[in-house]
Amino acid sequence: MRQLLIFSSFLIFTNSFSQKTNIQKEKWHWNNKTQDSTAGYAQAIKIDNIIYISGVVTNNITPEGITSVYNNLKTALSNYGATFDNVVKENLYTTDIEAMKKHNDVRKKFYNNDFPAATWVQVQRLYMPESKLEVELIAHLPKQ
Repeated sequence: MRQLLIFSSFLIFTNSFSQKTNIQKEKWHWNNKTQDSTAGYAQAIKIDNIIYISGVVTNNITPEGITSVYNNLKTALSNYGATFDNVVKENLYTTDIEAMKKHNDVRKKFYNNDFPAATWVQVQRLYMPESKLEVELIAHLPKQ
């Protein structure tokens, strides 16, 4: 009987402190889909109060091209009721870092002087060969 009590206590203890194995993912993708099975990704995934947004691209590192990227990111954020105020991390990949630096004022307008942690990297090529800029975000929503 004592061994049964010890074993039962052990099971309760390990179950109480074990991690969940089934993460609840809320996915969003363009055109009312949840993911792109051809390329194999979702545009955005929300887990708890964190939103992970896959890279959004443009073929032009111009004010218009940069604006289109950040407007698309804004659309992904708004799907979860978020704005750029919720963004805590930005990763920017470009084939021309100097062009991006030149037009950084366009990007900065979206953040209203509340900038996230950011990493900018120049790369030789992006997934889509004609793309010149790709930006991904991580945003946090208030805990409910």
